[in-house]
Amino acid sequence: MKSGLTKGVYDKDEPLPIQVEDLGTLAATQPTGPIATRLKWESLQAEEFERLIFALISTTSGYENPSWLTRTNAPDRGRDLAVTCVTRDQLGGVIRSRVIIQCKHWLANSISLPDVTTIMAEMRLWEPPKVDVLIIATSGRFTTDALDYIEKHNLSDHALRVEMWPESHLERLLAERPGVIAEFRLR
Repeated sequence: MKSGLTKGVYDKDEPLPIQVEDLGTLAATQPTGPIATRLKWESLQAEEFERLIFALISTTSGYENPSWLTRTNAPDRGRDLAVTCVTRDQLGGVIRSRVIIQCKHWLANSISLPDVTTIMAEMRLWEPPKVDVLIIATSGRFTTDALDYIEKHNLSDHALRVEMWPESHLERLLAERPGVIAEFRLR
């Protein structure tokens, strides 16, 4: 019976508890915190991926005025979503940053250096007002060259900060939002 319950509760990509005689014993320890697991990115289409990212920014405190700007797969010049990030500094007051999000639902390819430089160059087309943060959200990953370039860029004195949201980052964010995982059928 235990093996049948375990198969029903856990997906094939989720970690299983080990060395536990009884699941009641595990529950009695009252584990807390989200557990990031591999999600079924292939179950999403490109528009659903953008909708997922929009749901994240729409329901997270500290973000206001989310906008879904262009149609999926339209020539958007690096801009799918926009949001204002609000930071409350106890001494400096409220700081608002303009954030642009480029969504790439790529299962087979990684975000490469040419992809990053093109998206970054396109940010200038959306100013004024100034873009403070560019987020590249992907259901895939980044190439080593792209990672190196973004890290060096962020250490320089450029005003535009670039954030990378690869699949692992999104899986960690979504682990705290099981309702969103269920809504988008990612398990």
